[in-house]
Amino acid sequence: MSVNPNEKPEEGGEKPEAPETPVKPETPVKPETPVAPGAPAKPVMPEEPVASAVEGGESAPEAAAAAPGGGAGAGAPSGRRRLADALWPPRVTRAQLVVALLLACLGFGLAIQVSSTSEGSALRGARQEDLVRILDELDDRTQRLEDEKARLEKQRSELESSSDQAEEARRQTQEKERQLGILAGTVAAEGPGITLTVTDPVGAVESDMLLDAIQELRAAGAEAIQVDGVRVVANSYFTGGGEDMRIDGTPVTAPYVFKVIGKPEDLEPALNIPGGVVQTLEKEQATATVERSAKIVVDALRPAKRPDYARSSSP
Repeated sequence: MSVNPNEKPEEGGEKPEAPETPVKPETPVKPETPVAPGAPAKPVMPEEPVASAVEGGESAPEAAAAAPGGGAGAGAPSGRRRLADALWPPRVTRAQLVVALLLACLGFGLAIQVSSTSEGSALRGARQEDLVRILDELDDRTQRLEDEKARLEKQRSELESSSDQAEEARRQTQEKERQLGILAGTVAAEGPGITLTVTDPVGAVESDMLLDAIQELRAAGAEAIQVDGVRVVANSYFTGGGEDMRIDGTPVTAPYVFKVIGKPEDLEPALNIPGGVVQTLEKEQATATVERSAKIVVDALRPAKRPDYARSSSP
């Protein structure tokens, strides 16, 4: 049954039902505004916190600066740039200056110590054969001292055990007098030894060179020394040089001939050590020759001189 909308409904009749209200359609989602080219992108907050530690040992600001896009820290300086800014220009404090000065003094002292330790060693460049020979010489010298000690101990035991101690003491006194006479130059001596001949064609040999030769021979165990007819003893002295060389005031001329009594196996190596007498004389265009002999006669004598002040302290 159709109803005319213009027709007035009858009274008492049934009212027509009102039409249903139409449903409003849902509002469509507004699309995102497109980003213009070149405009900075709007940062999106992450849902979870980002870890602060970055692999490789970089700090969080450096990692953020190195990340693609730069982020908020794109303009922050790099680690190398900050290190360069911290080192230059240099900022020197008073404490740093004091520490630098102390380190410089320490290095200077160490350099001096190393230099003084490395220098002055005449045997540093010596050959192995020379070093072995020097060690043998030292061993022989030690053996001589031990023999002398044993001899003195034997004399003491003989004095203590002898029935006639006065006669034994007299005999030992005479033997000691002969030994002291050899050392003092008042008694002639003979025995094995060497003959050292020093030629000086240019007159360059000085008195100190001959004195060095005497000292080397004494250190090697020389017991009696004679140079050109002059007996050399403990108080001998050398003066002048060249054509005016003197020993104890007595003139001597080249070639200088040394007659030395002692063990040849010790005397000759003592003169030929590196930097020793022979090499020193050769540098001055002089020559030194050593000849061993089973019998050397030292017959130059010195007069016995009575000391002016020294007196024997034995009763």
